[in-house]
Amino acid sequence: MNELYLILALPAIGAVVLGLVRNLRMASWINLGVSAATFVVSVMLALRVLEQGPMHSDKLLVDPFNIYLLVLTSFIGLTTAIFSRPYMEHVCHTGQCSPQRMRLYHSMFQAFMFTMLLALSTNNLGILWVAVEGATLATVLLVSLYRTPEAIEAAWKYFILCGVGIAQALFGTVLLYFAAQHVVPNAEDGLNWLVLYQHAGELSPTVMGLAFVFLLVGYGTKVGLVPLHQWLPDAHSEGPTPMSAVLSGLLLNVALYAVVRIKMLTDGALATSGHPHMAGYLLMGFGLTSFLVAGLFLHRQRDIKRLFSYSSIEHMGLATFGFGIGGPLGTFAALLHMLVHSITKSSIFITVGHASHIAGTQAIDHIRGLIRTQPSVGWGLLFGVAAIAGFPPFGVFTSEFLLLSATIQSWPWLTVSLLTGLVIALAGLFRHLHPMVYGAVPEGQTAVKVNMIPVAIHLLLVLWIGLAIPAFLANWLDQAVQLITGEGLL
Repeated sequence: MNELYLILALPAIGAVVLGLVRNLRMASWINLGVSAATFVVSVMLALRVLEQGPMHSDKLLVDPFNIYLLVLTSFIGLTTAIFSRPYMEHVCHTGQCSPQRMRLYHSMFQAFMFTMLLALSTNNLGILWVAVEGATLATVLLVSLYRTPEAIEAAWKYFILCGVGIAQALFGTVLLYFAAQHVVPNAEDGLNWLVLYQHAGELSPTVMGLAFVFLLVGYGTKVGLVPLHQWLPDAHSEGPTPMSAVLSGLLLNVALYAVVRIKMLTDGALATSGHPHMAGYLLMGFGLTSFLVAGLFLHRQRDIKRLFSYSSIEHMGLATFGFGIGGPLGTFAALLHMLVHSITKSSIFITVGHASHIAGTQAIDHIRGLIRTQPSVGWGLLFGVAAIAGFPPFGVFTSEFLLLSATIQSWPWLTVSLLTGLVIALAGLFRHLHPMVYGAVPEGQTAVKVNMIPVAIHLLLVLWIGLAIPAFLANWLDQAVQLITGEGLL
């Protein structure tokens, strides 16, 4: 378990140190170094778990489900830190952010990473709630970093909506603890996920069903499920671009991870009741609604970061829908979709950050002719959108094809809705993409210094997964599927 303690200690210490470092160039390098060290340790931990099986203690748990998310989280944290170093220096030089707020930015970046890694690795549902709430506080400070009226409004909106949501999750956690008191031998283990999982069949179906509803609403707010999504577009559009990359690539995944963990307990409790699939039906309903509504809203956007924030809502709706369908195929597809969406969307936000610097604005109508002004950014945006839209041979196509296959297999009458939503989303993205990439270059638009290495790495990974899922990744996901569907043992 030493690697697990280290993976939590590194960003926690980094957050404290970065809050004290006054040299901005040094702080950006420390931020990058801490992120790199965290990623290396996560890979070491993954190798140990895959070889030796799950590891757990009273407070921490690592199994095939969360270990792949731990590696994904630390990887995106690293590539975002690589992008963030020159990007935020440029922001500081243009006067958008003072040196004091830059210290806050670097400190909160690592604080956010710590809360995400803690939420993924904890074995206690109370600590999970605290970690997700901590992530809210860290990102609220990041959303308001520029201190413009719009940024302050977006931060308050984010804080209030997510605060109300997380309060619902707290009540659901209390209900879950209440149900455990009648079953778990030791009252102190009432929020221990592993103990609850072992006694899931004995938990009260009525209480667990009610707890799941509150927890779904609470954590679903963080996932961005419609109609709980209103904070997400504003937070993305007003906060720093690196924050958008980690929000879409990490926070939404962690919140969905929490929902799936609770669903595993709820399915066990409701297995012998009159409504054994209630949790799955709710996930399907919220997921499909989010997918369709977000696809329609793509057509109305005028801000490039808001555009891709609605794309995130759309894809998290798809993943939620897949977990709702359940079964080996639906669960595998949902896990794969979480992975490829995170890698692709974070690369898109990096490209979007460069595109907005080139144009001097986030307004889609003023971002034109990128492929002529700066070919690397134009091609990066083109391939990124093609990947996230589900074009073969990128990995998103593979996960969406598997989701469609699972739908045909289990709910064939929903296939038309799924296909319609995919077409609507595709049209919404490409109606905006064409002029941004191929349109006439506006007067005054000039090239800027960019770092497209993280984008290239991300897109190559998504292409690799789409062409042929690596054997180690397939094995990884298979083990997670067995655990989530109840076929594997901890």
